Amino acid sequence: MAAYEFAVTVKTQYLAEQSNPERDQYVFSYTITIRNTGSVAAQLISRHWVITDANNQVQEVRGLGVVGHQPLLQPGQQFEYTSGTESATPQGSMYGEYFCVAEDGHRFEVPIPEFVLSQPGALH
Repeated sequence: MAAYEFAVTVKTQYLAEQSNPERDQYVFSYTITIRNTGSVAAQLISRHWVITDANNQVQEVRGLGVVGHQPLLQPGQQFEYTSGTESATPQGSMYGEYFCVAEDGHRFEVPIPEFVLSQPGALH
C-alpha cells in the first residue's frame, strides 16, 4: 500500500536588525525542511498558515507553493527553504499545513506542527 507522508522540521530565528520594537515590529525567519518519508513521489502545491501574536491577533496566509517553488519530492528527498513573518509582539506562534498531490493523483495534507516565534529574553 502506498504511503503519503512528509515530515516537517522547523528552526526559527529572531531578526533583530530588521525589527523595530519601538514601533511594535518584530521580524522572525523560519527555516523549514520538508522530507518525503512516504513511498510515493509527491508535489507540494500550496500552503496555509495560521499566525497568532501575543495579543491573540490571528493572521491567516494561503498561497501556492513555498518561496516561489512547488517542489516535487521523490521518496527520501527533502526540500529546505527560509521565509519570514512580522509580528506586533515579541512572541507568537505559527502552525499550518501543506497541500500535496502524489504522482498517482492522491491528494493529502501535511500538518505543520505549531512552533514559537520569540524575541530572545522576551519570555519570562
